[in-house]
Amino acid sequence: MVVLGIETTCDETAAAVVERPDEGRGRILSNIVLSQIDEHAAFGGVVPEIAARAHVEALDLIIANAMAQAGRTFADLDGVAAAGPGLIGGVIVGLTTAKAIALVTEKPLIAVNHLEAHALTARLTDATPFPYCLFLASGGHTQIVAVLGVGDYVRLGTTVDDAIGEAFDKIAKVLGLPYPGGPQVEHQALAGDSARFALPRPMLGRQHADFSLSGLKTALRLEAEKIAPLADGDVRDLCASFQQSVVEVVADRLRAGLKMFRERYGKPNALVAAGGVAANQAIRKVLHQVAFETGTVLVVPPAALCTDNGAMIAWAGAERLALGLTDTLDAAAHARWSLHDVAGPPPPTSAETPAIDAGSMTQARMADE
Repeated sequence: MVVLGIETTCDETAAAVVERPDEGRGRILSNIVLSQIDEHAAFGGVVPEIAARAHVEALDLIIANAMAQAGRTFADLDGVAAAGPGLIGGVIVGLTTAKAIALVTEKPLIAVNHLEAHALTARLTDATPFPYCLFLASGGHTQIVAVLGVGDYVRLGTTVDDAIGEAFDKIAKVLGLPYPGGPQVEHQALAGDSARFALPRPMLGRQHADFSLSGLKTALRLEAEKIAPLADGDVRDLCASFQQSVVEVVADRLRAGLKMFRERYGKPNALVAAGGVAANQAIRKVLHQVAFETGTVLVVPPAALCTDNGAMIAWAGAERLALGLTDTLDAAAHARWSLHDVAGPPPPTSAETPAIDAGSMTQARMADE
């Protein structure tokens, strides 16, 4: 099964062609990503209108390059996938292009939830079997999710305010570091003293698995204001103190999330990390530690597949297509689209029904939340 995936939800224009075998990990035939960082750097963040126009200008060529690199024609495809939610202008560009290709080639269209794509990437790279526990951390999302099957996700924890990546970016702005801020904070932290500033560890020790980063961000800003103007050493120490606080919070919240997973669904087959924050080496180190402590394995896709890319969209499309989950050409573009609203395969018929009713299990999970 060969699927073209299109990603235009934020500030990367991307397209990829992925092959899904009947069993085992997938094969990436091409994966082209064009970053818009330079276009947005002067504004200190992503400007939606600039992003949408850049997608319009670049997408056709990106798709052509992805198809050429894969050595495939549109006739060779089994489906075309495009992603949402995201910045609505960019989502419309990608979905409209996917619809046009699907219409002309008479291939199935698959509208892929961007978060589902992150959730399923470990199956592309490592053939990770269900069920597993996902730690999704990016600029817009921080969630701990039980991944039980394609279209079957239960959120165990989430952020009540800022996402981790968002908090890193905001701290970078406070400290005068360039965009994108997350990697800059990590770089500064390497040479800093993480014990210099006594910053809070929000939600530490709570039984639930939720996160909160807003208070930590405010605490750092107040510390910075106390010693302004900041010297280079102050910036390094503030970054190190902030990152250490986040690392300890992540470890604690993951322990709580994995405990919830085991109580509800048994032992997970893996702890999977996805999203751009998974590239942070200090956070990745603590993920290894928590996985070891809890008796599971850590699966982290390569950094290029943790940030926005077309390969994860194509793979999620292939996973859904294999189950007959396709969309019509009137599929709507989404600025917001929760994993709870992602449709899965229908429950088995009476002739296929196992001893435990899958529909009842799904209802029970939703009731637990």
